[in-house]
Amino acid sequence: MNVAALVGRTLAKLGAGHAFGVVGSGNFHLTNALRGNGVPFTAARHEGGAATMADAYSRMSGLVSVLSTHQGCGLSNAATGIAEAAKSRTPMIVLTADAAGAAVRSNFRIDQDGFARSLGAVPERVHSAASAVADTVRAFRTAQNERRTVVLSVPLDVQAQPAPDGTPDRLMPVLPGGRIRPDAVLVRGLADCLSHAKRPVFVAGRGARAAGSELKMLAAHSGALLATSAVASGLFAGEEFNLGIAGGFSTPETAALISEADLIIGWGCTLNMWTMRHGSLIHPDAVVVQVDVEDSALGANRDIHLGVLGDCAVTAADVLAELRAVRPEPLENYRTADVAGRIAAGSRWQDVPVQDISTPEQIDPRVLTLELDRLLPAERLVSVDSGNFMGYPSTHLTVPDEFGFCFTQAFQSIGLGLSTAIGAALARPDRLPVLGTGDGGFLMGISELETAVRLRLPLVAIVYNDAAYGAEVHHFGAAPEPVDMAAVTFPDTDIAAIARGCGAAGITVRSTADLAGVTEWLAGPRDAPLVIDAKIANDGGAWWLAEAFKGH
Repeated sequence: MNVAALVGRTLAKLGAGHAFGVVGSGNFHLTNALRGNGVPFTAARHEGGAATMADAYSRMSGLVSVLSTHQGCGLSNAATGIAEAAKSRTPMIVLTADAAGAAVRSNFRIDQDGFARSLGAVPERVHSAASAVADTVRAFRTAQNERRTVVLSVPLDVQAQPAPDGTPDRLMPVLPGGRIRPDAVLVRGLADCLSHAKRPVFVAGRGARAAGSELKMLAAHSGALLATSAVASGLFAGEEFNLGIAGGFSTPETAALISEADLIIGWGCTLNMWTMRHGSLIHPDAVVVQVDVEDSALGANRDIHLGVLGDCAVTAADVLAELRAVRPEPLENYRTADVAGRIAAGSRWQDVPVQDISTPEQIDPRVLTLELDRLLPAERLVSVDSGNFMGYPSTHLTVPDEFGFCFTQAFQSIGLGLSTAIGAALARPDRLPVLGTGDGGFLMGISELETAVRLRLPLVAIVYNDAAYGAEVHHFGAAPEPVDMAAVTFPDTDIAAIARGCGAAGITVRSTADLAGVTEWLAGPRDAPLVIDAKIANDGGAWWLAEAFKGH
């Protein structure tokens, strides 16, 4: 056994969940070592797609995923996907070859450690045969326990070294680290805030996805309303006092109720400009609290009155015990009959009336999405690309829980949607994968449609096709003087025909009547993706777009 085989075996025994990549000469043996030791491997058509698949898989499975790349150019091809994962604190190993130490003039040589740092990832490397197991374990522990994206470089000359005698054959899986318990003084402080509040609102982010039950119990006792950031959408599905997504995707009623709060607590949520609409959702007199396991996240985006360093589930349980000690009976506070009525009537976009802007040739994107919400099975996993369209699948498609929505938007890149949907689908094969994407993003990542076809995924891809980079058209088109849009508008593309050419099913939709093809596909074997080329009417710029561009 050589080091390449040893590293692959070690990652498998530590608990790597699934590997994705494009195999070249540099990572051929590393990838086969993973496969040979039982780690499933999906071959993508581009390293950028593979990176996003690995990111989405980890988000939806809770396991450490692996991205396998060739040295130099293979790694650089994956840059955007790695940056997205790093910004999202996705536990992921980028297992990459590196140029041999003596090959100083190799065409593949780049500063891979510096490259990783520039993307926000943690650089690690296998230094020698003697340290290979320790180096690999260190990288894996960092990924899992610190929720970091780690780039583990294995130089070609090190890969070829024989494994040292006495290399342990058995390794225990790396278990998640202990959860951080908050300081008792901070627990009392947060309980005091809740005991004095009249209109508390909880906003849960991705860092609170494992704390749903604890937050629901604390909210019920303290009389708080529940909301999420976009990435945690679905966490409080089915709750009577669930406001849905806070921020740019909020309904008018949800935004109003949050802005009336006198206490806002961000649970595993940094309360950034998107979630708080650049602070406009925070009442000037409101008390703002953050709970997070990362100290640097506390107060990172806005002034806070109290920052609590601790695991969200543990903190919520401790605060509930403290609150019950001083206020044994549940508090009504914001959970009144009037508020319940407001939430029932206006917290979901499905209940907001639509003035249909469809034309004979184009369908209103809201009408399209609402009809698909009715047609598609409820047990679904929605993934969303970036663009002017993105609010429609994010808000008008319901999801069953926090594992029904995958939102790779930390880097705000278009083109990640299709790969996101593939990775998410492999993590949750029990759910129908649904993709919402624009024509620009879909065409940017279309090489991975072959991957979805090869995997026989029952993927429904909704392409909101406006033959443009719609966000730029609407943003710059709002200028008082006419602006040349030739750089961001294109001839109409027959995306349905392209999909059929790749082996998928493809339909063109200009009206709800054309959605009969969806019903037919659902009734069939679902052994190939369905691509819906929806020619959408001009929405004049999505409702959330003006807010989004304030952050550029």
